[in-house]
Amino acid sequence: MSAEVPAPSDRSVVVDSLGVGLATGVYGISFGAIGTASGLTVAQTCVLSLLMFSGASQFAFAGVVAAGGNPVTGGVTAFLLGSRNTFYGLGLAPRLRVRGWRRLVTAQLVIDESTAMGVARETDRHARIGFYVTGTSIFVLWNLMTFLGALAGNALGDPRTYGLDAAVAAAFLALLWPRLTAWPQRLVAAVGALVAIGTVPLTPAGAPIIVGGAVAVLVGLWLTRRTSEAEVADALEHADDPHEHRHHRDEPEEGTS
Repeated sequence: MSAEVPAPSDRSVVVDSLGVGLATGVYGISFGAIGTASGLTVAQTCVLSLLMFSGASQFAFAGVVAAGGNPVTGGVTAFLLGSRNTFYGLGLAPRLRVRGWRRLVTAQLVIDESTAMGVARETDRHARIGFYVTGTSIFVLWNLMTFLGALAGNALGDPRTYGLDAAVAAAFLALLWPRLTAWPQRLVAAVGALVAIGTVPLTPAGAPIIVGGAVAVLVGLWLTRRTSEAEVADALEHADDPHEHRHHRDEPEEGTS
């Protein structure tokens, strides 16, 4: 008989959350360097981390600006990528149960890592601890590291001198790659990338990312719908026949008369 696994303590949840916060927050130094290398000032780079606070969206915005695109185009691209946080918030709301002005503060901490550390917990108390400790630690470290990275990037000067002009794309790919764990995700990413590459000669700088992202969203929605329909059809196909259930109930058990 296997021993029952003890429930995690508050301390263990805090330790796990701080570990994630440290590992993720330190990565902000790369955005700081890339932000200034892309043409943003130190202040603009830091404000972007402070207000946007979403790694993928920030790298996407910097990528559009670095390519010579309109900042508005970069903002639209960042918005499309950051829209996933809305769905994270909907899933977290029943567990965090915040009201009033606290909702605004909490919304700023809704990112991939804090959501993962929140929804994975069995109790609402541990969900709140995991979410807030992870989100707060990342927010503090990410902004501090952004500032240090921005100073370093500003001191380097022209990124093309060091071959750093491709750093935005490399950093964004590094964020994306670990999330491509199943074939539907890989298909969506591949379609979006191919569309973006194909529209480069036909559209202004920054637009290919928006076009590719929009097509990827449509493909993702289509795949989700197909998967849902397949699951429903499979459930209906394997649904228990009520007549068969009644037949089994009427049969006498073995060894009884």
